[in-house]
Amino acid sequence: MINFKRLDHVLITVPEGMLEEAAHFYSEVLALPEIPGEHPGGALWFSIAGVEIHLRMEAGENYSDRHSAFEVHDLDEAKAFLESKNVPITHSSEIEGRKRLFFRDPFENRFELIEFLHS
Repeated sequence: MINFKRLDHVLITVPEGMLEEAAHFYSEVLALPEIPGEHPGGALWFSIAGVEIHLRMEAGENYSDRHSAFEVHDLDEAKAFLESKNVPITHSSEIEGRKRLFFRDPFENRFELIEFLHS
């Protein structure tokens, strides 16, 4: 058995030559703080909800339904923020007891934002 402690980071890829555009999206559009330093593979690191996102360039296509999901305090507020930045939002099947939405970064990496409903 592995006694997992917590999620430390998620590595997502962007197409080769697009790291500067990725830095703009994550730092300016999503307003995430960048973690400075000389990171392996020339990656950029950002902080989101106590978890690190590592961005690294990689050849190939990124489009997939794979995603990371982040719980938010107020999904409607998060949706309004993304819409104000012209980030397209999609929805999926409903799950009892929670609201959720999906968005993609400009490089087709998919993210879910989720709010648990309390009765």
